[in-house]
Amino acid sequence: MAKFKQTSIPEGSAALFFIQIFATLGFAVLYSTLVLYATKKLSFSVKDATAIMGVFGAFNYGLHLFGGYLGGRFISNRNLFVGGMLLQVLGCGCISLGGAEQMYWGLGLFLTGSGLNVTCINMMLTQRFKPEDDRRESAFLWNYAGMNLGFFVGFTAAGHFQLQENYSGLFIFATVGNFMAIVLALLNWQRLKDLNTPLLEAGKEEFNQRLLVGIAVLVGLVPVIYFMLHKAELTGNLVLIISIMIGLILVFLTAKHEDRREQRNMIAYLLLTLGSLVFWTLYQMAPMGLQLFAVNNVDRMVWGVEVAPQWIQNINSFVIMVGGPLMAMFFQSLRKKGWNVDVPAQFSTSLILIGIGFLVLPLGITFAAQNGMVAFKWIFVSYLLQSIAELLISPVGYAMIGKLAPARYQGVMMGTWMLTTGTASILASYFSGLIPEAGEGMAVATNPTYHHIFSMLGWGSVGVGVLMVVVIPFLRQLISNTSEPSAV
Repeated sequence: MAKFKQTSIPEGSAALFFIQIFATLGFAVLYSTLVLYATKKLSFSVKDATAIMGVFGAFNYGLHLFGGYLGGRFISNRNLFVGGMLLQVLGCGCISLGGAEQMYWGLGLFLTGSGLNVTCINMMLTQRFKPEDDRRESAFLWNYAGMNLGFFVGFTAAGHFQLQENYSGLFIFATVGNFMAIVLALLNWQRLKDLNTPLLEAGKEEFNQRLLVGIAVLVGLVPVIYFMLHKAELTGNLVLIISIMIGLILVFLTAKHEDRREQRNMIAYLLLTLGSLVFWTLYQMAPMGLQLFAVNNVDRMVWGVEVAPQWIQNINSFVIMVGGPLMAMFFQSLRKKGWNVDVPAQFSTSLILIGIGFLVLPLGITFAAQNGMVAFKWIFVSYLLQSIAELLISPVGYAMIGKLAPARYQGVMMGTWMLTTGTASILASYFSGLIPEAGEGMAVATNPTYHHIFSMLGWGSVGVGVLMVVVIPFLRQLISNTSEPSAV
């Protein structure tokens, strides 16, 4: 019986896998289509559209920090998840009505929901494992595969509707998908109850008071985000300032933390987070500069079939969806043979791989056709390398929080990890903004700029990856499970 308990997955883990699939659909649609919808349907300039996309990424990921705090102390993770999904349903429905104002209000609703509730699903999963439980990494890899199955379905539908220019139908599809996530969560309500959060210590009256505060925050954030989307450039700068401030706060908390073992783990977390910022800056180019490059500078006719821009991103989804479980088994096999496959090794490898993935693109530009169009194979190889790199860093990064974060900082550090991706989204929008106004037939004119940007980002990531390889022994010394006496 003891052996069965050790090998079986904790209650609620399987439910979260399927919930993750449907919860991802709305985000997949907006992530892959927002820039094209804003430019082609609403006649936004490329600069304005990519600025909005940068803020979209920043709020979606940046609010994760607050979501971890709000879910753990005010609403509960499962309540906040369902409330956030409801806002996503309303947001996609609003955008489906068409028009710029409907888009702004829809994004305000959607980003409030998605920004706050993603941390909740990760916290619900990580709480089901003890810190020393090695099954956590496999659970997150499986959950990450489920999320990317949602991306695969969302990107496929988005590409289909994109070729027909049926944006209203696309956003209605996203609305239905998100609603199904709510249904599944309600059907598994008891299995998803919170475990080991500060809110569980509150009495009934205090719980109700905190719940009202949490609901007020949910409602109040919508008009705030609506306004800030109208001021995309200012908002981007504000996100960067907030990110720096939170980084400094974490440095301060680490410096004054008394438990030496936990303090070393927190230092390792900070160093790995800096490396991840480089990774996610390149990764967040996908819905912005990379997508514009694919639309205007890549020959997307493959075997006589036009490849929709969103379908290119399915290269990533397919690799993650299939590779997640396979990588979990592969790593388990290597560890049984004595290989030290740990977080520092995976992080450094991912940075080098995504850097090479970007360096492939300037090579493709060098061999472009006379009209400047780049062969599809180059962007295919680029996305393939980026996807393998993501598989190495992202799900492992989530699992890393459960191992490195002290219990009282777990929600904040999970949110900070996601805030890093939001910060990277703003940086990616800045790089995308360096690209001149593009259009069909202008590949020759814009290829030199793309060549410069992709080379700069690629070599930068490879350099940081190599540096991280050098400091792997130091990081391994920091990450320890051995307790030490508190500092005096």
